[in-house]
Amino acid sequence: MLRRSLENRDAQTRQLQDAVTNVEKHFGELCQIFAAYVRKTARLRDKADLLVNEINVYASTETPHLKQGLKNFADEFAKLQDYRQAEVERLEAKVVEPLKAYGTIVRMKRDDLKATLTARNREAKQLTQLERTRQRNPSDRHVISQAETELQRATMDATRTTRHLEETIDNFEKQKIKDIKTIFSEFITIEMLFHGKALEVYTAAYQNIQKIDEEEDLEVFRNSLYPPDYSSRLDIVRANSKSPLQRSLSAKCVSGTGQVSTCRLRRDQQTDDDDEEDEDLDVTEEEN
Repeated sequence: MLRRSLENRDAQTRQLQDAVTNVEKHFGELCQIFAAYVRKTARLRDKADLLVNEINVYASTETPHLKQGLKNFADEFAKLQDYRQAEVERLEAKVVEPLKAYGTIVRMKRDDLKATLTARNREAKQLTQLERTRQRNPSDRHVISQAETELQRATMDATRTTRHLEETIDNFEKQKIKDIKTIFSEFITIEMLFHGKALEVYTAAYQNIQKIDEEEDLEVFRNSLYPPDYSSRLDIVRANSKSPLQRSLSAKCVSGTGQVSTCRLRRDQQTDDDDEEDEDLDVTEEEN
């Protein structure tokens, strides 16, 4: 009867031990994966900061509307990284740290299990010793009574530690379920907050990009290629690009034109002189 009770308590202890081992294994894996998730998020934040810097550098080289649109986009994207930093800090505090704390909790439960197993082993040892004493010295009541007393003491100690272990593991299970709910609820809340803010920021960033006036910037670019004095400079370039023969012909044309005009002027003056002589002749004849 007592040995069967020992076997039942041993089976119960193994089940409790398996429960602690299961939590130790899977909580450890969850802690590592969540920590890696947080590190990846932090690295994404760092890469986004580099992207913001590069966008600002590039924007400073562009036309006014494109420059302003890119800078506004960079400002919004930088704001998002502030939210991402808050996400990293909250995940670290609300998810990773509670999971990491289970390393200490599991070690404490293993100590309780170890104490219970020690008490069980002592009880089993005393039971075996009592059975051997009865077999070897069935008539020695003093030795048998002493062995029975030791067994009773070991059984009481084992029962006490087993009851304590059962209460401890029961509280452990209750706290584990509560912590799982809290940890995953915190994770979901943190992610929802971040993505809600991200949606707002991305909406503003999208609107800033859409406000870029392509036609205005294209006009600015074209004006930078063709400044206001472009036509006069083009004429100078064309004049300087003429060959010596073309310049000589142009000069002759100008000179010829001047000579023709001079000849015409001289002929006109001569005609006027002739007309005056004719008029004087007519007057003289009338007087005679």
